[in-house]
Amino acid sequence: MTQGMAVSGFASLPTGRALFLKFDWKGVTKKKGGAWLQALHEVAPISDADGREARSAGLGLTWEGMRKMGLSPNALASFDRPFKEGMFQEDRLRRLGDRREDKWLETVIPGGPKWSGNTPLDDAAVDDEARAFDDEENVAEARITTPITVHALLLLYEKDEETAEAWCKTVGDALAPFDVKIVHGLPLDLRPDERGIAREHFGFADGISQPAPFEPGTVIVKSGADYPQDPWNGVPLGEVLMGHENGHHEIALGPVVVDSEEGRAAGLPAHPRGEGFLDLGLDGSYMVVRELKQDVTQFWESMHAGAERINQRDPHHKGHIDAEWIASRVIGRDLNGNLLCPVSPTGVLPVDKYNQPDNDFLFYDRDRLGHGCPLGSHVRRGNPRDGLAPKPSDKQTLLDASNNHRILRRGRKYGPTIADPMKDDGADRGLLFICLNTDITRQFEFVQQTWMLNQNFAFLYDEADPLLGPKGMLTIPQEPLRRIIEVDSFVKMAGGEYFFLPSMPALRYLASL
Repeated sequence: MTQGMAVSGFASLPTGRALFLKFDWKGVTKKKGGAWLQALHEVAPISDADGREARSAGLGLTWEGMRKMGLSPNALASFDRPFKEGMFQEDRLRRLGDRREDKWLETVIPGGPKWSGNTPLDDAAVDDEARAFDDEENVAEARITTPITVHALLLLYEKDEETAEAWCKTVGDALAPFDVKIVHGLPLDLRPDERGIAREHFGFADGISQPAPFEPGTVIVKSGADYPQDPWNGVPLGEVLMGHENGHHEIALGPVVVDSEEGRAAGLPAHPRGEGFLDLGLDGSYMVVRELKQDVTQFWESMHAGAERINQRDPHHKGHIDAEWIASRVIGRDLNGNLLCPVSPTGVLPVDKYNQPDNDFLFYDRDRLGHGCPLGSHVRRGNPRDGLAPKPSDKQTLLDASNNHRILRRGRKYGPTIADPMKDDGADRGLLFICLNTDITRQFEFVQQTWMLNQNFAFLYDEADPLLGPKGMLTIPQEPLRRIIEVDSFVKMAGGEYFFLPSMPALRYLASL
């Protein structure tokens, strides 16, 4: 019942496109509301969880996009507050490290981001006064806007560039009569190298650590059996899909619509706790999308400069320190994705039985002080596991707490691979970060604010994530003395928004608007 991208990253389809769509019409008309979805289905049907198609597609919609399509005010009000407000609500931009007061920060492209949902603020979500549930006067002007407005994101996955480009043209032609325009596009790439490793533009293996969703009695992988609970990365299915039990033993909340013939015909089930309502959110998710521009040359120049400074100041202990050594400490893994580990003879965890980087590990017993994988490294901030436990008896508690903030990543890099990392070719390249979660505040926003950008994470002082954060310092613990290097801003946000990833029945319902 869910979209295929919630189950699979479509690794067998190495190329594709991200098409950012704008509904370029005024108000809601019978012709425009959901009719464009019906036209889209003829040329790019959204893939379900079976994943049997030779090509695949996924679709997310913004709050404002669904409002323009004619989704009722009551249904719109039932979405989670962060989604209704949008990523570019002023306070949220501050918490995400993008904007402070009236200035975009250095982690954003010069001039500010290019695109967002330009989502109007829902007064019912921000006012202190009680408001009627069916009050239609609930739309205010957005506080922060971008030049490009995006109402939907269509993700196309194909086998090669030629067919992907032709598919884009077919989609554009089919949507044009409905005044749905492609206002921004990115070429997506997941081509593995000769070792079968997919790499991001800095050259590091990507997409290694993922949560493993489970739900007793539910088949969510193509194995013909239940997904067993992974002791290191297992998370309840409700962390990824609405309508299922989450890590707090609660049913992950989603939007609802008033019971109707159209809703039942689309396959929406009755809401189990809301008499007279249908469950629009079941098997759907919130999709966080951020376009992150990467400056590859600046990254490697900074790594070389850091190594050179250390070698000049400590000439007697410099043999092992070079740009790659520094970069691996920024990430927390080596170029091939193996975790840095001080108790391993090679300095990294051995590969697993499938000859892939081992992801079944904990920090406390093997590297509590960060002598292998630095405490403030990107990997350790993104998923601390049990590494923040104050004492051995707290290890499981902290691991469980960490897994309550996991996100399922579905991003891909965009733009051409740089020929020489030390020679800037001026091309636009980066990562289209995509993650799925059911609680934007507790999952994505918590990770970004409390782990990634927290300058006192793991008892550090005045240090943020060395990969995604602003210019600053990175502590590399060693014996007998620690090393501290300066890192710059290598990744800059060029656009972003929160999208609703509807289930297949929910898509059919939206098409009937």
